[in-house]
Parts: sequence; C-alpha cells; structure tokens
Amino acid sequence: MAEGLARVIFGDSVRVQSAGSEPSTGIAPYAVAAMAELGIDISGQRSKAVKDIDPEGVDTVITLCAGEVCPVFLGRAKRFHWPIPDPAAKAPSMSPDERLASFRAARDQIKTRLEVLAALRDVPTGPIPTEFHTSMRVRDLPRSARFYAWLLGIEPREWTHRYVTFISPELRLNFVILVADGKELRQNDTLYHFGIALQDKTSLVSAYRRGSEAGWHVEKPPRTTWMGTPLHELWLKDPDGNLIELYARLTEEELALRPPDAQPVLLA
Repeated sequence: MAEGLARVIFGDSVRVQSAGSEPSTGIAPYAVAAMAELGIDISGQRSKAVKDIDPEGVDTVITLCAGEVCPVFLGRAKRFHWPIPDPAAKAPSMSPDERLASFRAARDQIKTRLEVLAALRDVPTGPIPTEFHTSMRVRDLPRSARFYAWLLGIEPREWTHRYVTFISPELRLNFVILVADGKELRQNDTLYHFGIALQDKTSLVSAYRRGSEAGWHVEKPPRTTWMGTPLHELWLKDPDGNLIELYARLTEEELALRPPDAQPVLLA
C-alpha cells in the first residue's frame, strides 16, 4: 500500500520501491481492496526482499514496522521510522469487514504521512525568526506543515497522521499543529494569531517578498505602526486562515522618525 500511495503522491518526481525483511508470496487481497477504494490499483505489484534493493540508488528510507522485525537497510540514506501496525497480522478471528477496516486505517495513516513528506520537499527559503512559542489546530495538516516549515526554516521533529511537531532549542520553540479532524474549530481550539520576531525592518520586507514568491496569503503588507508598541509588522494567513504576525522592533533612530499623525507607514 505504501508503494502504491507514494507513486501517486510523488508522481514521476521520485523513484519508489518497497521491500521487506520477510516478503510475502503475494499482495493481500484486503490491501488491494482498500487501495481500490482510492482508485489505486496495486494488484500488479509484487513483494520484494530488502536484499534485492540496491542501496546506492536510494536516498530516503521509510520503515513502517511496529512490533515486528524491522528490515535492516545498509546505506547512507535519510531514514524515517513510522511505526504503523501491520494490518495483515491481525487476529484470524476478525471478520472480513474488521480486516478491511484495519487495512483502511493503515492506508489512511500512511497516506497522510506521505502527503506531509511530499509537502515538505523543496520548501522555499523563509524568514529567520528570533522568538515565539505556540500551538494550534489545523484542517489541512500537509499544507500547514509545508507553510510552517517555510515560516520557521526548520524541518519537523516528528509527525503522525494527527499532528506535526516543530522544536528549535535555539529559539526556545515547541510548536505543534494538530489536525482538527473535520470538526468546526471553536475559539478555544486555535489561537487567533501568533507572532514571530525578526531581526529588523530589512528582514521583515525580505520575508514579505519571499512569502509572496512562495504563494502565501498576505493579509497586510509590511508597515510601521505607532499605536501601542511601535513595530514594523507584516500579517500573513496560513492555509487554514490563521493570522500570523511577523514583526521587528524599532531602533532608537527609527522611533525618532515617528510622524506627527502617528499613521502607519507602508514599507513595500
């Protein structure tokens, strides 16, 4: 199932192979049925052994074992371990419907994890934040993972089919996005907005240009505001419509340039 899903999600941009430490003699009928529900035909695939895969042609390895023996792959590839229970190993007393349901559950977990991985490929260069800490619920986990990988300039520490965690000790950051499971978001489920501080006005304007080039939604272009705490600020919206404030504190020289009417000053 993982190979079939990856071929569809990544298309021709990558070469996908799958193998196991003890490959079976055929494809499980329930796996074929679960994938057919998504319009993906894996009936022509075959089980392969890890020893049959040339490690020189592999740059990423994903292991899905959870409790069973994980295959050993010799090579210098980047590795991910997603412990998803093998639906084929379920108790024989399960009914056909229960067996199919277990394959659907594994299919959906693998699918979302692969979608997040695909969304994190080739993330454009984003701003360099200096401080923030928060968490929120999101409707589209892969797109949000891509947005925040771009925004923070770091890869997630880990992710499942329900959440993605970003951790940066340098920023004292622990940020989690949690999928909303299709339910209507309530005010206490998500922050109205959160902010990240940038080094200076130049960095803020650069973030605006990079965000525009990356296709992110700009709610308010960069400007200097004087009411309350004077700031250079830029407002974005993430893929779920959450407001994101990027800001830089004014220097003493910039504070001295406050206009008499204290009206915002556009920076770009």
